[in-house]
Amino acid sequence: MSYVLIACDMDETLLNDQHEICQRNVDAIIRAKKEFGVKFVPATGRGYLSIQHNLKTLGLYDEANEYVLSFNGGALTENRGNNLIQFKGLDFLKMKEIFEYGLDKDVCIRVYTKDQIFVFNLSESEAIRINSLKVPCNIMSENNVDFLADEPIAKILYQNLDIPYLKELKHNMKSITDGHCSVTYSSNRYMEFNALGVDKGQGLCDLVNILGLDIKDTIAVGDNYNDLAMLKVAGLSVAAQNATQDIKAVCDYTTKADNNEGVIAELIEKFIFNQ
Repeated sequence: MSYVLIACDMDETLLNDQHEICQRNVDAIIRAKKEFGVKFVPATGRGYLSIQHNLKTLGLYDEANEYVLSFNGGALTENRGNNLIQFKGLDFLKMKEIFEYGLDKDVCIRVYTKDQIFVFNLSESEAIRINSLKVPCNIMSENNVDFLADEPIAKILYQNLDIPYLKELKHNMKSITDGHCSVTYSSNRYMEFNALGVDKGQGLCDLVNILGLDIKDTIAVGDNYNDLAMLKVAGLSVAAQNATQDIKAVCDYTTKADNNEGVIAELIEKFIFNQ
């Protein structure tokens, strides 16, 4: 099988625990592009502006005909000038309803616009992560989102390290979310809310259609529930060794390497270089 595009989750898949790309991954991705013409497309829950330094590491920064799927598929950008090709945002009133529901729950709340992150009820664990990621965030002192009424909303998320607690919240929020938005989990700490129908799988399908490719010729790789949709639609699905068991169960292949050891390099060596 000849694969032409790799859609890759960022956190806990491409990035190691220090939120960096190991050299083994860098070398394999660059070689796959130069020698085999394989496109490498970050598919992340983050905003596209927050991964520019990663694109520089991979030689993809500001490159024409190279792409990023961000906000869990809510945005598709061409790297040249961060050209926004497609944006599927969350309705402000729905975001506000989710925001207000979470105010008396044990969650830190993040609201994403196209280019900014607003953090409410900052938790100690989230403060540590924000500091380690060094992604600019607006830490809010007032629990009100009305100032965002005219801003395009990408998504909103709840943060708590207790995933069973977040899953219980999902069950209790059915009247708010069912038929209105997509709900996924990521990084073993986030419950994410996107516009209905928005996920990495649909984003990958949209990109493939734009490029005139066949979805069977793509590889998707990830570790958590917000990767599930793209793993299901790609021609080959790959789970990182550190992925959740539910993700491993649906994938064609699970790497021996975890995110600290070169997940992407292993799959490229096996399925692109045929080593």
